[in-house]
Amino acid sequence: MTHSVLNSNVGLRLTAQAAAHADLLGIATPTGSHRQGTARCYHSISLRDLDERSSSIAAGMQTMGIGPNHRIALLVRFGEDFIALVFALLKTGATLVLVDPGMGRKNLLECLADTHPDGFVAIPLAQAILKAKRGLFPNAKFNVTVGRRFGFLPAPSLAQLEATPANRFRPPETRLQDSAAIIFTTGSTGPPKGVQYTHQTFHAQIDMISQHYGIEPGGKDLSGFPLFGLFNAVMGTSTILPDMDPTRPADVDPPRLLDAIDQWQINQSFGSPALWTKIGRYCQSTGRGMESLRLVLSAGAPVPSRVLEQIRSAIDPAGQMFTPYGATEALPVASIESREVLQETHLRTQQGHGTCVGNRFAQVHWKVIEITDEPVASIEQIREVTPGQIGELMVCSPSVTHRYITRTDQNALHKVLGHEPDGQPLVWHRMGDVGYLDSSDRFWFCGRKSHRIRTAQGPIFTEPIEAVVNTHPSVYRSALVPRGQGDHQQPVVIVEPWPEHRKSLRADLVTAQLQWQALLKEHHPSIDIDAFEVYPGRLPTDIRHNSKIFREQLTQWLKNKDR
Repeated sequence: MTHSVLNSNVGLRLTAQAAAHADLLGIATPTGSHRQGTARCYHSISLRDLDERSSSIAAGMQTMGIGPNHRIALLVRFGEDFIALVFALLKTGATLVLVDPGMGRKNLLECLADTHPDGFVAIPLAQAILKAKRGLFPNAKFNVTVGRRFGFLPAPSLAQLEATPANRFRPPETRLQDSAAIIFTTGSTGPPKGVQYTHQTFHAQIDMISQHYGIEPGGKDLSGFPLFGLFNAVMGTSTILPDMDPTRPADVDPPRLLDAIDQWQINQSFGSPALWTKIGRYCQSTGRGMESLRLVLSAGAPVPSRVLEQIRSAIDPAGQMFTPYGATEALPVASIESREVLQETHLRTQQGHGTCVGNRFAQVHWKVIEITDEPVASIEQIREVTPGQIGELMVCSPSVTHRYITRTDQNALHKVLGHEPDGQPLVWHRMGDVGYLDSSDRFWFCGRKSHRIRTAQGPIFTEPIEAVVNTHPSVYRSALVPRGQGDHQQPVVIVEPWPEHRKSLRADLVTAQLQWQALLKEHHPSIDIDAFEVYPGRLPTDIRHNSKIFREQLTQWLKNKDR
């Protein structure tokens, strides 16, 4: 898709979809209480009305003075207001700042302060906290309260902004390389980093995802992940908002989502592995299906084969379940369909060969290079490894971001300068993941580079070990972490058992530990791991997917336990 100067603004893709599919359902939001098996009441808005609402808000923001070169942080719960505000801010040409509220108040304030925002669009509680911390944000003069505005809170309110006629909105000139958003990483391997998204980044993501998965206007998506909910509107897909806390997908109540799928005849849905684990177990135990679903996507962490089997058996027999692979800095990168996993790759995963994330998207290029913790300035400095050898993955594509806005020291560690055939500069991103390419050019993920265990015999990678331990019937999931420092660390496997096995493990932990050790010895005879711990609760995970394990927290837990 090509974009002229005036239509390079990704927010105007909503206007284009609204013009082509004016009466198509844009967003449906559940209202009232849920009663299983009965039709739920929803508030709905068409694509045309969503576009007009966002243009009214954008016009109101322009009246305030918000426009290009301003950074505006959005602190609003995911829902219709959130989606309308995202498009309004994009349309003004301002840079949208998005942070995960679940990262905790201290991290959230630090991340926001590092972006030097020019204002906040936030719910009353957030505005009250920000007012108390106003010294952290000396430039924040453009502020909007979303919800009931008490006297001490910033004006105007969202209601006042959207009273502005939509026809007063004037699209600013926007180039593809102009800044569109700053989105923070989950912080699973250190403090969250602010990633700069340009309008080109968003355009490329939308085009690559819609083309790869054959997403066409007219579909209905149950959006278990906020970012995909934004993509829906510009793909002509209706968004049905699930009755769940998007920051806690592992706590989802399956009947609420299944009732929505039936009521709306949902044909596609994106959710984290934790969400599909909960729904898959429920469907398996109750026999309930999701027959209208034809496209299921899950990302954020490796998806266990048992979850793929459970979801596959519950959806349309001709449906597909994909596990796309990528990162905040580079999305999408690769994808694999559940049939390929279940019929071929999952057995090798369970044998300790890593998790196959599939083949790369058509516009993605990748290389696996020798592992190093040092900066690599240019493509000429890399040393590629041979297929089958574990190394560090680096990628480039139109959707690869070029720099971090915060923690800018990480640019040298993650960005590598290359060049197009015509000599134009090209930015590669070092994913921070280790693994290998097979003879079919598929990437096999073996863990995060920073999580490798440094032993005297050489590095031990997390995914090949954990996948073997996870095959034991008592184990829900596990994490390999180091004991000790330097290059003589001891590998320790920390296990989170299935709830129904926790009591029996406490009664006979020694037998279970011997079984786990025997499993590892069978598949990794050259690796000695004899230290196992059972975690007292849920393993700590990221707030975005509830799936990516925070191994640094487990390392500290282990240190405290050893004292």
